[in-house]
Amino acid sequence: MKWFFLFLLFMIGFYYFAPSPPPPSPPEQPKTDGYLLKEPKATAGIVALIGQPAQEAEKQLGAPDRIDPSAYGYDWWVYSRRPESYVQIGVLRGKVVTALVGGEKVNVEPFAVGQRLQTIFQTMPVLSNVEIKLSSGTYRFELSEQDYSSRPVVKVGDAYAQLYIDRFTGSVAAVRLMDAETFVKLRPYELVYRGRLPAAAPLSEEEQRNVDAANAKQIFDWTNLIRRRHGLPPLIWDSKAAAAAAKHSRDMHDHRFFSHESPQYGDLSKRLGALNVSFQLAGENIAAHQVDGVEATAGWLNSEKHRKIMLNEEFTHLGVGVYDDYYTQNFFTPL
Repeated sequence: MKWFFLFLLFMIGFYYFAPSPPPPSPPEQPKTDGYLLKEPKATAGIVALIGQPAQEAEKQLGAPDRIDPSAYGYDWWVYSRRPESYVQIGVLRGKVVTALVGGEKVNVEPFAVGQRLQTIFQTMPVLSNVEIKLSSGTYRFELSEQDYSSRPVVKVGDAYAQLYIDRFTGSVAAVRLMDAETFVKLRPYELVYRGRLPAAAPLSEEEQRNVDAANAKQIFDWTNLIRRRHGLPPLIWDSKAAAAAAKHSRDMHDHRFFSHESPQYGDLSKRLGALNVSFQLAGENIAAHQVDGVEATAGWLNSEKHRKIMLNEEFTHLGVGVYDDYYTQNFFTPL
C-alpha cells in the first residue's frame, strides 16, 4: 500500500506547464466618467523604494537576515525572520532595482498580498502589453491571456509590478517589483525588441553554484510561506533530500531530459534510497527554464497536481536542489 501511494504521488509531479484548470478570464477594465483608470502612485512602502539608494531600504527594514546572490547582477537582501513580513530587496550597485513581497503585512501599496484580482482590475489599469524605452533599445512585452490572468503587470511611476495570482483563490500570492532595465533583463514574457538586450555579466562556475544554492533556499522559504497561508505547519529542511534534488536537477540539465524518471538513477524512490533517505511517503515537483526559484514556486502553486504536493499536510520534510534553471523539490515523511 505504501508503494502504491508513493507511486501515485510520484506520478502527479508533472512539469509546471502540464495541463491544469484554465485560468479564470480577467474582468474587463472599467471606465470612469469616460476615461480609463489612472495609473496608481506610491509615495511610501516597498514600491517607493525602487530606484532609491540601498540605505533607504535598510532605514525602512533594518539589516537583512541574509544576502543571496542572483543570476541577474543584483544581490537579494532577504528579510525572512517573520513570515508575515517576508520580503526580498534586490540591490545592484548600491541601488534598489527590484523586490519580491510574500508577507501579508508588508507595505506594498497600492497592492497587497491576499488582494483580490477583481479589485485590481476595478481600481487600476492592467497592461496587456508593456513598452519600455532604454538607451540600449526599445522593448515590447506581450502578455498572453494566461499571463494576463495569472501574472498581470501594473505600472506604478517608474516601477513595474508583476502580480503573481493564485488562480485557485483569485488573490495575489506575491508581488515582484522591477525597474525598467531589470524587467528587460528578466524577460518574463514574450518579447519583441529593437536594439540590444541588456544582460547580466556571465557567472563563473562558483558564482553559478552560489546562485543555485540561493534559489534553493528561496524556494524553501516560499514553500513554507505558502503552507503557512493555508494553515499548514512549516516543513523541515533535509540536507540529504536536498542533495538528491540537486543531483536530479543537474542530471536533467546535463542530459537534456525533463522527467521524474532518470535514465541513469531511476525514480524518486531509488534516488532517495541511494542517499539513505528512509520514508513512508514521498513526492516531487520539478520545473525548468523559469526566471528564478520564486517564479518556479509560483508556477507550482498554480498547477493542481503540484499544488497538492506542496500543500500535503502529511509531508514533514523538504529538500530543494537547483542547477542553473532546473529546479527540484523532494518532499517526504520519515519512517
